[in-house]
Amino acid sequence: MAASVVRNIGSKLSRNLREIRIHLCQNSPGSQGVRDFIEKNYVELKKSNPEFPFLIRECSGVQPKLWARYEFGKEANVPLSNLNADQVAKALESVVNCKP
Repeated sequence: MAASVVRNIGSKLSRNLREIRIHLCQNSPGSQGVRDFIEKNYVELKKSNPEFPFLIRECSGVQPKLWARYEFGKEANVPLSNLNADQVAKALESVVNCKP
């Protein structure tokens, strides 16, 4: 499921977005789905969007969250606590398709 969402996103990231940041903890159970998503899908996302800033920020004890920065500095965030990799992919898809 997550792989198909990533393929559907393709090179759409740079159309509406300026940056994607993912904050996660390296070892907390609440970040496991985010770690799984990154491990399985980051390479394909980056290959589809080589110039797009896709930032991964790890910090011990932080709550996992997806941040999207749009034009004119507008930002949106989605909490990713206790989500599996497919749900993380859906969260990414929702911020890619959003037009703030």
